[in-house]
Amino acid sequence: MKRKFYTVALVALLFVGLSPSSFAQVGISIGIAPPAIPIYTQPYPPGPGYIWTPGYWAYDSGYYWVPGAWVFPPRIGFLWTPGYWAYNGSNYFFNQGYWGPTVGFYGGINYGWGYTGRGYYGGRWVGNTFSYNKAVTRVDTTVIHNTYVNKQVIRNTSGSASFNGPGGTTAKATAQEEKAATAEHIQATSAQQSRLEAAKNNPDLHVANNQGKPKADAIKAFDRNAGGAQADAGKEKGKASEGAGNSAFGQKQGDVATRTTGSQNNAYGKAKSTEAHTKSHHASQHAQVTSHRSKQAMVRQGGSATGTHGQAQGGNSNKKKKKSENQGPGGGH
Repeated sequence: MKRKFYTVALVALLFVGLSPSSFAQVGISIGIAPPAIPIYTQPYPPGPGYIWTPGYWAYDSGYYWVPGAWVFPPRIGFLWTPGYWAYNGSNYFFNQGYWGPTVGFYGGINYGWGYTGRGYYGGRWVGNTFSYNKAVTRVDTTVIHNTYVNKQVIRNTSGSASFNGPGGTTAKATAQEEKAATAEHIQATSAQQSRLEAAKNNPDLHVANNQGKPKADAIKAFDRNAGGAQADAGKEKGKASEGAGNSAFGQKQGDVATRTTGSQNNAYGKAKSTEAHTKSHHASQHAQVTSHRSKQAMVRQGGSATGTHGQAQGGNSNKKKKKSENQGPGGGH
């Protein structure tokens, strides 16, 4: 059957005017549906704190597959809402994904590995730490220690439809997902954007060459060669760590129901963190007082045993102690 391609046009689908991270959700409109979602093996996360972002079909003169990747979130407590294709009665539009405090609507597409069409069940935030659900996520426990097992979130959601509309999924956004769409958003990180560009330049990932079924070896080769994207991921991790302390919103956990069954609020993690910090502070003060008394005792003992020489040593010890008290960590001010 001959297929007719329509003119590719950039369209603005939705504008979110919220500060400080407002962005326009821009997509592509074409006249042919994307291929089915391919089945592939999820790689292990490279380290703690990374969140899985599923693969998807992108378009540039033809569809091409952008393999899923582990990405460090731009803020503590944020989760990824995947992009998705939807039919509007004449064309297929791509809705861009975004980071936010809760997972919004992504067309009911079953991307796998925790993205069943509603929410995300591959992991959850516990305080400021991301924990991985081994029931649905591949985790190397020699590298990742923050894990749990929740098989109750496993859903029998078969099908590989890659778009929302006739012939695809028929899911509608819930009230909670609509609310998530109006919350603060952060667009895809530079690591994700670099990965998109790299996939576009990889012939093995284009439908014209793989007939909509990218080979596993091609995806593995792409992951090995996508070093630039991994380097950008490291930069994003650093940015997220810097921004976490300056953003009150970044510490909020959001509505549990739209994210993951059994997720805990960040307030619990904060309370534990504050408690641990207080104990550590008190322990440090106690150690300083003990050390101070010990030094005084040593000076007194040295004076009585050696006379004038001992007193001189005691004087030097006091001078050194005063200097130490005026210095910051590492000797700096």
